[in-house]
Amino acid sequence: MNFDDFKGHVYLIDDDPSIRRSLAFSLSSERYSIQTFDSPASFLRDALPITPAVILLDIRMPEMSGLTLQIEMKRKGRETPIIFISGESQPSEIIEAMKQGAVDFLLKPFGLETLLLAVDMALQKDKVQQAQKTSALNVQERFMRLTEKERKVCRWMVKGYGNKEIANINGSAPATVKLHRSRVLEKMGCASLPELLQMAMDAENKILDIFSNP
Repeated sequence: MNFDDFKGHVYLIDDDPSIRRSLAFSLSSERYSIQTFDSPASFLRDALPITPAVILLDIRMPEMSGLTLQIEMKRKGRETPIIFISGESQPSEIIEAMKQGAVDFLLKPFGLETLLLAVDMALQKDKVQQAQKTSALNVQERFMRLTEKERKVCRWMVKGYGNKEIANINGSAPATVKLHRSRVLEKMGCASLPELLQMAMDAENKILDIFSNP
């Protein structure tokens, strides 16, 4: 299957085969690629890594519930947006699902237009998340191209230290620190210190803290 021909990818996890067939047919007819699973365990074992993507997830299933899968995915750092689908749900289940980060909760039966709108919004969310992650990794790559001294200066800059403070900590002349600061901004692709601070903040929301202790 050529996934480039589709609007986005949908993982459909439901233990009801009739629901899987019906939703898979409806979504594939609208040019979404579909992978169906009869249990959360089979999803964790067999799902192909495709983006942008969304998970349509039944909340009540034997062996492992949709909520349990959601929590397990968060634990593993998997950020694919989740839309819960359910015919019978307690308000507490809906509240918990949304607290854990679900992007929507559809009660069966729901119309095709409602489903498509929810799926499209979730796919846009995944596109944004993937773009942010790519941007953060680019920041990490730039940071790793700095020399060891420049990395230290960069970290101190992010912590808000001025030239004199950095010079005292590093045992360097203020003029040398000023040169390092200029090189850091240039190599990181920043026009100013505020831009570097924003870059560091955005990156650390998605990857390990590369701007921590010098």
